[in-house]
Formats: sequence, structure tokens, C-alpha cells
Amino acid sequence: MPIITLSSDFGTADGYAAAMKGVILSICRQARLVDLSHDLPARDVLAAALMLERCAPLFPPGCVHLAVVDPGVGTSRLPIAFCTPDASFVGPDNGLFSLVWRRACAGRPEGAVFAVELADARFRREPVSPTFHGRDVFAPAAAHLACGLSPDDLGPRLAEIALLDLPEPERLADGAVCGQIIAVDHFGNCISNIEIEQAHPHELRVETGGRALVLRQTYAEVGPGEPLALIGSCGRLELTVRDGSYAEQYGVRVGDGLRVTADRADRPSSHGRSG
Repeated sequence: MPIITLSSDFGTADGYAAAMKGVILSICRQARLVDLSHDLPARDVLAAALMLERCAPLFPPGCVHLAVVDPGVGTSRLPIAFCTPDASFVGPDNGLFSLVWRRACAGRPEGAVFAVELADARFRREPVSPTFHGRDVFAPAAAHLACGLSPDDLGPRLAEIALLDLPEPERLADGAVCGQIIAVDHFGNCISNIEIEQAHPHELRVETGGRALVLRQTYAEVGPGEPLALIGSCGRLELTVRDGSYAEQYGVRVGDGLRVTADRADRPSSHGRSG
């Protein structure tokens, strides 16, 4: 039973996600459909990219990941599929696959990861609506891939795909790492572009908005309503409030800055790198 995951900003009230499922099952009845989320922030391509980075690697090999956050639907942006030795991804070429593409390519030989344009009309639902490629273009392609179609049958290979221009942390001469908030989740946790590879997180100090936070390992290390910094489950530095919303409590937005330093001068600092 092939697995197809679905992600979108469609919500569940209007039937858009259900329409994609109907098309998929009409083509590949044996597919097992798994919803990652249909409540992604509307038109927020980066939020979708972060969710795919977080969730897709946890699925077994051979999955097809269908993702649709597509503010440019019907324009010149291409519909694509890209394939790795472990999985396939289907959706718009608008930067949505930036993070999973970069991680899939890392350390692999050229050609092991490749993308194709969804150009062959045989594998679309006709007529194609210019406002609903999720139903008419992406869902059929995902279903055909899950049923064993070769990606190269969908259309020509592409030399590259669109990648988001993500801000990168900056390491200063004094060893500090400066970054910024790139996402806020529904708990109000503020997720940064700094990844931490460090064995002793209590040795780090996070400065942001006039506040200084020692990096913690768990929420329980502070009292209810108190702010803290910690390393999230994907390895990114996050600002949070125990039993509360950091974004609301401190008015933090995407793009706000933060700085990470060694908490004590005689301790090693973190290794910051971009996500």
C-alpha cells in the first residue's frame, strides 16, 4: 500500500483537501493517505517548507509527499515533482521544497536527486482549473507516482528548482552568532534560523529584545509564564514561554533578531549554521 502524504493551506471546511483525495483514490485506490496538515498559514511558503523538513524524513522509504501552498497558482511558476532515493515530492516550484531539496542533495552524487516538470497532459485531470492545480495537476501526478509511474514519464527533467532566499546566521569575530526569527508556530513559539550542535546547552546565552535567556533543555526548568530558549525537536533555536505564547507576550514577529553567546567565558560556544 503506497503512502501519500498531503499538506496544504486549504483548511478542512471547504472540501479542497477532500477533492484532492478523491482524485488520488480514483487513480490509485490502494494508496494510504496521511494528512500532515491542511491548516498551514495561508500563502506562507516558508511555513510549509519548515513543516516538510520536520515531517517528511520520518516516513518510510517510497512515500510520495504532495504539498500545495501556492499563491502563484496559474502563473508561470512550474508544477514539479522531485525525487530522492527515499521519497518523491509533488507541488508548485515556488520554494516550497527548498529545505527538503537541500537536505536530500547533501552528500549525494549528482543525479541522485532530480526534478521534473509536470508537463504531460496524460497525467492531469482535464480540464485544468487555473486556480486549483492541487486537484487537477498535483493530485494526479502524486497518484501516478505512488502507483509506480516513472517520474520521467511526467515531463522533462529540470536543471534546478526554485529555492527560498533564507537568511543565514552570522558569526561575529567574538564568536557570537546572530540570527533571526523565521517562523512562529501555533503555540507562539518563535523559531529561529540558528541550528545548535552543542553538548551542553546550559552554557549558551540568548539575547533578544533586551532580554537575556539561558538556553534550557525542557520547559519545566522555568516556572509557568516565564520565558526560555531551547533547542526544538528539529535542532533549531526557539524562544518560548512555559504555558504561554512568546510571540504574544513579547510582541515578536518573523524577522526579529537574536544573538547567541557563550554563557561563561571559559566555556565553548555553539556552532551556528543556517537552516
